Amino acid sequence: MNHSIHSSGIRQADHTGFTVSSLDESLRFWIEVLGFRLATKAHYPASAFLDNLVGVEGAELTLAMVEAPDGHLVELLEYQAPSDRKEIHPRSCDVGSVHLAFLVDDLAELLTRCEAAGWPPLGEIQTVRGGVRDGLSLAYVRGPDGVTLEFLQPPRGIDRAAVQWKNSLNE
Repeated sequence: MNHSIHSSGIRQADHTGFTVSSLDESLRFWIEVLGFRLATKAHYPASAFLDNLVGVEGAELTLAMVEAPDGHLVELLEYQAPSDRKEIHPRSCDVGSVHLAFLVDDLAELLTRCEAAGWPPLGEIQTVRGGVRDGLSLAYVRGPDGVTLEFLQPPRGIDRAAVQWKNSLNE
């Protein structure tokens, strides 16, 4: 990939944020089921600063930042105001739908834990056959707030140990 075409000045990804209906329930899932670590939690009352940042007049929120085993940060936001907040649950094909993907060691075991916590798989585990991603197993889960996660389990070698992958491009 040619990175010299244009530099935007972006150095790295910092965090991924999700708006949730219950910060306590979300934290239970991210910490107890996924094994993330609570990094910080804070309340932000309504202010001109917050209104301008998020583009919502009268916004008030509590946020928690959780950290993945690899250091990636996920920000969970529970808004207390304004009162006309909407709940949306897009399908994967709906414009505006997003998902966050993680490499995992034991996909079937993780899906069992996710489902028990109210994050059911959207279908059966799928395994790639052929090409550079041969043997990669994948599944989506969706939580009660409509947040979608994708889990990718790298293929196993002859010794049944997971093949080392840097990312989903198999680089």
